Parts: sequence; structure tokens; C-alpha cells
Amino acid sequence: MASRFWKNILSLLFKKYINLVDFTPLYIPRKTENMKQSHHHKQILQIALPSIISNITVPLLGLVDLAIVGHLGSPSYIGAIAIGGTIFNMIYWIFAFLRMGTSGMTSQAYGAQNNEEINNLLYRSLSSSFIIAFFVILFKNPILTLSIYVLSPPPSVLKLATDYYDVCIWGAPAVFGLYSLTGWFIGLQKAKFPLYVAIVQNIINIAASVFLVFIMNTSIKGVATGTVIAQYCGFALSVYFAHRLYKTFKPANGVIFKQVFNPQAIRVFFGINRDIFLRTLCLVCVTLYFTSAGAKQGEVILAVNTLLMQYFTFYSFFMDGLAFAGEALAGQCAGAKDDKKLKTVVRDLFIWCSAVALVFTSFYGIAGYNLLSLLTDEIQVRLQANNYLPWAVGIPFAGLAAFTWDGIFIGLTATRYMLLSMFAATLLFFMVFYYTSPYMGNHALWLAFLLYLITRGTVQHILYYNRIINNNTLHH
Repeated sequence: MASRFWKNILSLLFKKYINLVDFTPLYIPRKTENMKQSHHHKQILQIALPSIISNITVPLLGLVDLAIVGHLGSPSYIGAIAIGGTIFNMIYWIFAFLRMGTSGMTSQAYGAQNNEEINNLLYRSLSSSFIIAFFVILFKNPILTLSIYVLSPPPSVLKLATDYYDVCIWGAPAVFGLYSLTGWFIGLQKAKFPLYVAIVQNIINIAASVFLVFIMNTSIKGVATGTVIAQYCGFALSVYFAHRLYKTFKPANGVIFKQVFNPQAIRVFFGINRDIFLRTLCLVCVTLYFTSAGAKQGEVILAVNTLLMQYFTFYSFFMDGLAFAGEALAGQCAGAKDDKKLKTVVRDLFIWCSAVALVFTSFYGIAGYNLLSLLTDEIQVRLQANNYLPWAVGIPFAGLAAFTWDGIFIGLTATRYMLLSMFAATLLFFMVFYYTSPYMGNHALWLAFLLYLITRGTVQHILYYNRIINNNTLHH
């Protein structure tokens, strides 16, 4: 009864806003077809496991750069990589919709066995990626100026960070192109290809950077050049894999570019990606404010929050992998109009995500303090972090529903619902912190963050069952 009471209350709170919004494009499966129901766990693992490994390898690109400059004889080099890495993380994070939007739409076309649209989406997404990359490079100087203003690096770091940025910015076309191709692969349930690309990228990055820095004596520009070389090699390998898949899904009449750039299709494509873009901006605001609010409480609290946030980051590598499986399988169900399979996929995803959350909660609860000892030797930081460790232990189950529903909603291209849930969660985050921080200090920040995660999942849960499953008016 209590669960139903709160569900109805939250539904009423958001009902007025929901009804004012045009939620197209959103394809809701209503027709149940005779598809196999027995292999969902295997399908989930086939997509999730390579994606998890690939996610874990992503930070290695930055770690390799740090390890190399750490031997150049000055801490300024490390600071330059940190500043440059932060700038590019923000740029690329904001445009991550290129991967997510492509994944959801491709998985639906795959489920509908629409080879023409599968290939149209690849060309449509890649074209968008290159256009965005062109404008990022065109406005590279204003972006750098704004970033330097916000981050305020010391003079000894500024010149080196600028050198690093001026080289790495030319990797934008490869990075955005990789986003499109990765989303396309995930939508086609070929998660092993992004894994192969990530491994090759890291090997090339290590080899090229070491050669350029220690053999050619190119300093920090060599590190940046090695990174760009690795990015373009990864993109080239992805193009090769895409060419192989193209032969499998090649449409009978070939690619008709009039269909690729059909105005209605373009409107749908950018409508979905616009919602993901705005959602990502909310996520960036929460992340940046979390760091900023910790910094205002002193360097010890900043260090504590940074270390404990690594618990969330490591957990997210696993949950994002399962979310990728949700994108591919939920989209396939939508494309095939298979309501029954969709419900089974949702159930099985929650089983796996709950198991992962339980493992991480147990691990953090038992070994959380010892893990802090591996991350830092500073006794003061470890003692302070121990006071906030229970919040980190609560992260896995607080974020369980949010990660799971995110994948499902991307697959269903229910991106407006994702934006709504993120907006509600972001608003609650700032409200909770504002009203509780005078009494709770840094505990208020962690309380606000966990409630932010819980709210995202709760609102999406309500929207899924009240608007997607039970509301026939959104069936297209």
C-alpha cells in the first residue's frame, strides 16, 4: 500500500508537465510476436561483459599519459595532463549523445529487420559527428579560453596544458566518429568490436607516446600526438568492422542518400539527441558542483570526496555495461513490436543489475576502508574518508534503478522521459544540499547525491509503468 501511495503521489506531481510535452519520437511495442524467450541472460552477458571490459580500459588512455609525463622531471607536466584531460572529458562527455542516440535507434531498426534504416543511421550519425567535430575545432580557441578561465591553472601549468590541448583537439573527428560507430555496434549487439578497438587504442597509445617522448624527445606534445594517433587508429579499425557488418546488413538497393538526409528522419534523429544532450548537461552540472562544493570545504574534504567518488566510478563501469545490453535488447523488442519479450528483458536486466549492486555493496562494506589505504597514504584523508564511507557503501543500490532504466529508455528512444527524470533529480539535488548543508556539512552533499540517484530511478520506474506500459495514446 505504501509503495502504491508514493507511486500515485509522484505520478500526480509530474502528470501535468508530462501531458504538455510532445514525447515523439517514441516507439512502444504492442504487438507480441513469437520470439524466443529463453536466451536473455546469455544475450545480456554477451553484450555486457565486453562492454564492461571496454569501459575499464577507457581510463587507461589518461593513465598512460600521466605515467609518461610523470617521468619528465616536473610536476607541471602532470598538472598539464590533468587540466587538458578535464577539458576534453567535458567536451566529449557533452557530446556522448552521439553514441546513445545511435544505439537506441539502431537497435530498433535491427529488431524491425530494417536493413535500409540500419545503414541510414550509420551515415546519419557519422555525418553529425563530423559536423560537430568541425565546429569544435573551429571554436577551439574560445573553448580553451573559457576552460582556462573556469579551471584557473597556475602559470607553470598553463603553457604546457595549452600545448597539450592544441594537439589533442585534432582528435575530435576520430573521437566523435568512434561514438557513432560504437553506438551502431551496440545497437547491432556487436559489443566485442568496441572492446577490440579499445585494446588496440591503448597498445598504440603506449607505443606511440613512449617513442615520441623518450626517443624523439618531443615532451608533452609527443604525449598528445600519441593520443591522437591512437584515436585515429581506433577509428580506422572501427570503420573496418563497420564495413564487415555493412556486408551483412547491406540493403537491396544500396544506400540512398536522399533517405539518409530525409528531413523527417533528421528531425527524429536530432530530437532524440537533443533530449540526451540536455540530460547530459544536467549530469555535468551535478558532477561539477559536487566537486566544487567539496573544494570549498578545504583540500582534505576535496580529497576525501574525490577518493570516495572513485567507488561510484568503478561501479559505473559495470552498470554501464549492463545498460548497454538494455539499450540493445529493449530497442530490439521495440523494433520487433514484442511486448512480452520487452517485459522479460526488463526483468532479467534488473536481476543482473541487482546482483552487481549486491556484490559491490558487500565489497565496499567489507573492504571499503582497506581500499582507501590502497588509494592514499595520507592518514588524515583516510580517517576523514572513513566518516563518509557509509555513503559510498550506499551508492550501488541508490544507483541501481537509474543505470538500469537509462539503458532501457535509450533502447526505447524514450529520451524525453530520461530528460524529465534527470531534471527532477537535479532539482532535488540542489534543493537538498541547500537546505541541509548548514546542519550536515559534507554529509549533506553525499545525502543530496544519493537522493539524486534514487530519484532518477524512481521517476523512470513510474514513467515506464504509467506511461509506456499502460498508456496506449503514445503508441505510434
